Amino acid sequence: MKMRFLAVCTALAAAAALTGCSQLADSAGGPQKVTLWLMKGSASDDFISKFTASFEQEHPDVDLEVKIQDWTGIGDKVSGVLSGESKEGADVIEVGNTQVSRYIEVGGLSELTLEGLREWGNKDWLKGLSDPGSVNGAQYGVPWYAANRVVIYNKDLFAGAGIKALPKNRQEWIQATQRLDKGDQQGIYLAGQNWYVLAGFVWDEGGDLAVENSGKWTGTLHDDRALAGMEFYKQLQGLGDGPKDADEETPPQSEVFARGQVAQIIAPPSQVKEIEDANPALKDKLGFFPIPGKTSEKAGAVFTGGSDLIIPEKTRQRAHAVDVITALVSEKWQTELARTMSYVPNRTSLAHVVEGNEGAMAMAPGAAQGRATPKSARWAEVEAENPIKPYMTAVLTGQDPRQAAQAASDTISRVLGSDR
Repeated sequence: MKMRFLAVCTALAAAAALTGCSQLADSAGGPQKVTLWLMKGSASDDFISKFTASFEQEHPDVDLEVKIQDWTGIGDKVSGVLSGESKEGADVIEVGNTQVSRYIEVGGLSELTLEGLREWGNKDWLKGLSDPGSVNGAQYGVPWYAANRVVIYNKDLFAGAGIKALPKNRQEWIQATQRLDKGDQQGIYLAGQNWYVLAGFVWDEGGDLAVENSGKWTGTLHDDRALAGMEFYKQLQGLGDGPKDADEETPPQSEVFARGQVAQIIAPPSQVKEIEDANPALKDKLGFFPIPGKTSEKAGAVFTGGSDLIIPEKTRQRAHAVDVITALVSEKWQTELARTMSYVPNRTSLAHVVEGNEGAMAMAPGAAQGRATPKSARWAEVEAENPIKPYMTAVLTGQDPRQAAQAASDTISRVLGSDR
């Protein structure tokens, strides 16, 4: 990657640059420096090198500088760029899809609605990426890539139970898991507080974790539809020995699965490496299938993880920043990223590009039904307090579901509605 820096701010730039000269164009006639922030681990070094070289070849007037950022503390760094208070500058920034609402509230994002409509194929964007990046019909976050949970299963245990066809709906899934849950063998290992999995079951029932009405957010776990999602969670969780009072990291479910007596877990495909590292004997014995939906017609809803791309309003390189996003979301680079990193592309029409990658292929149907957490800038505070986990434990240990759900909903409403 080429790196060119200004020796001084020109007189012309100084007249318009009260906020500093870190993002100004290079000297007259030279390439314009455009800075792209990507998060650590989102793309390989090889992908970044190839993309940078290709982009600069196609845009000889641009010097693309890619800076890798750590997730820790990124919120304040991005907010500083958006407000103009940071000494660092960026023209395009990768952000977590559920973080966009926070930055919309901070302000300083460039609206990208028209570009999404005209150039970026927004009609078939994954909703779990696009919805968190919009407000009142205006798009600020552009979907880049997605990843979500699937069912990872032990092929030998499925074969031993005589299961030849993978389940395509909830009823088939429960029946298969009941056959697998025998003796020392667990049909599924599902920790009692895996609330991201619960969210998918709630969405399948038509419920939600919280809803907004006239600008006011209210927790809705006590709604009949949300309660139905929890009831299915309880039924499935009971077909194994997962702890009722802990989440999937206590202990790490990949370690439990690696012992060889668990038939299934619900996790991102990337956890297979952790499982195989812990027990190499399981190599080539693990498979994937989408989390089944209520009917066989479509996969179950899932929480969509992944990233969006934003452009700060204060950039002096907006046109070039748009070009960078245009390239990153193009079929060429979506394909390269998906195949390199085992992601799901940002558009349903590109799901075919991951054919041959079993894990990514299993994610794609779920991603098409994917959702994100409620689009409140304060949702991160709900997760910090997290009333959903004790609610789940209460139901799983025999307490009244509606009362426990109402208590959790009240906490969600209080956090989302309180003054900062």
